[in-house]
Amino acid sequence: MIGLITGQVQYLMAPTACIMTTSGVGYDIELPLPSFCQLHLNEQASIWTHFHVREDAQLLYGFIDRKERDVFRQLIKINGVGAKMALAMLSAMSAAELKMHVEQESETALTRIPGIGKKTAQRLLIELKDKLKNIEVDSGSFELTPQQTAVSHEG
Repeated sequence: MIGLITGQVQYLMAPTACIMTTSGVGYDIELPLPSFCQLHLNEQASIWTHFHVREDAQLLYGFIDRKERDVFRQLIKINGVGAKMALAMLSAMSAAELKMHVEQESETALTRIPGIGKKTAQRLLIELKDKLKNIEVDSGSFELTPQQTAVSHEG
């Protein structure tokens, strides 16, 4: 698995960045918009990645923060939430905001995320409650509990 890529940012076209490693390999990585906006052309960057294999593609999803990647991995474990939807969720709101909306059962907030309609939002509120209960957030940042971190690294 490709877990971390460090190199020079060669190309930026939202939401994709190409990172060129010192060995001369360039990796196209899709990122949530907050992570994408922290990158600068021709500068060094370290990106935590999730290697996603589908029948028709092999894709890299990247995150500036390892914990954000761990939340992404928890989201894609939910039935019906694919990598694209999880990326859209982390582009539309921080993990702290997501947890707050789930705790408040704010269906309206979830329907503001591209690709999530009323029925999907209702289902996500139910399923995310269990997935996000072990995520501790404060001042816009978040931490996984030791139990959640162990689960997120098993698969």
